[in-house]
Amino acid sequence: MRSRGSWKIRVLIGLAIVVFAFIQRCSNKEENPYTGRVQNINMSAEQEIAIGLQSAPEMAQQHGGLYPDERMQALVDAVGQKLVHNSIARETPYQFDFHLLADDRAINAFALPGGQCFITYALFQQLNEAQLAGVLGHEIGHVIGRHSAERIAESTFWQTLTMGASVGGDMGELVQGIGQNTLLKNGRGDELESDDLGVLLMIQSGYDPYELVAVMKILKEAAGPNRVPEFQSTHPDPENRIEKIKEAIRKYQGR
Repeated sequence: MRSRGSWKIRVLIGLAIVVFAFIQRCSNKEENPYTGRVQNINMSAEQEIAIGLQSAPEMAQQHGGLYPDERMQALVDAVGQKLVHNSIARETPYQFDFHLLADDRAINAFALPGGQCFITYALFQQLNEAQLAGVLGHEIGHVIGRHSAERIAESTFWQTLTMGASVGGDMGELVQGIGQNTLLKNGRGDELESDDLGVLLMIQSGYDPYELVAVMKILKEAAGPNRVPEFQSTHPDPENRIEKIKEAIRKYQGR
């Protein structure tokens, strides 16, 4: 009897945790004014900016620091700021800074919450100005789309669900697996949304948006024949991204 009573208490506690997770998730819902998408967000724009500024030095250090040529850094900053000042990005509360990293091996670009955007020299040296604008526009898209903040909130939600399922029974690993697959799928959605926003920013700033298609071809070639299949990657396959980019170009140029 004692064992059965203990099991009931565990189930009730587990259910309470699960209910709390869903109530909290519903209370965190808000519509992104720049994308129109309803998101689960549990932090303010000011908190996003603070996280990005705090994390930026460490991220730069992981890629060998900043590239030492001030002229090239000035070009990256000029293109980035042109995109910001001529597009919807200027309406946001974020503080955009653009950094050229010294890493000459990893072909990469990324953005931190709040507006800190990075591109490695390995990728930068392969791009013309319009293609650079495409890459930076994509990264600005991640910031505007609040993708990092959304992933943080979603991860917290699934962690709480997993805890509730573990306390109430033996479903913790199953819930955790579902959460990981959901976050992976959402991560690919973030990339496509950032491509879409990147196209819009390029057009608003006077750049040829088809240069973003050229960037996808560069990334595809860099990945080589042994690239990770799309279903295993947080990034959609470059070919799929190219088709979506062309759709976005037709959408925005048709306005």
